[in-house]
Amino acid sequence: MNFCRKGREERKENLMRIKLINLCDLCVFAYSASFPARPSSMSLSAMLQAVERVLLTLWVGGLWVTGLVVAPVLFRYYERMLAGDIAGRMFAAVSLLGMLCGALLLACATVRARRRVWRDWRAGVLLAMLAATLIGEFGLAARMRELKELMALPPVAPAVMTEFGRLHGVASVLFLANSAFGLVL
Repeated sequence: MNFCRKGREERKENLMRIKLINLCDLCVFAYSASFPARPSSMSLSAMLQAVERVLLTLWVGGLWVTGLVVAPVLFRYYERMLAGDIAGRMFAAVSLLGMLCGALLLACATVRARRRVWRDWRAGVLLAMLAATLIGEFGLAARMRELKELMALPPVAPAVMTEFGRLHGVASVLFLANSAFGLVL
């Protein structure tokens, strides 16, 4: 009799242990479902790639929106001089954004490629885009602003208008090239 009682008690204990283990497993499962584990940390390469995509989207998206949406709308609905002034300010803002994004993108490319950065065709395209932005803003746009001030005072010399038109054409080609290069990246 004692033996049967002992066996029964052991079975009860085993059953209790099983129930306790199942209860613990259930708690662990419920906890993990409610509070998922911290997401695995991104690799440096994945983080750089994400940062590069955001920066490139800001820069190239700004180029396309300003050139294909904002400028045409301004010239359609506002007087030519006012539209040109506003568009010039918008292009200057996009140029500054491009300089910042371009420098950061080159830094990311350098970190990613290390010593091989100058063999990376993307770094070359970025450098060309950054150079075009710098030339456009500090060379062409600066001179165009000076000429615009001269054109505000009558009489306007034909040479001033000719030079402004030529610089505007070169700036437009640089802007379009940057927009196209941005799509290549």
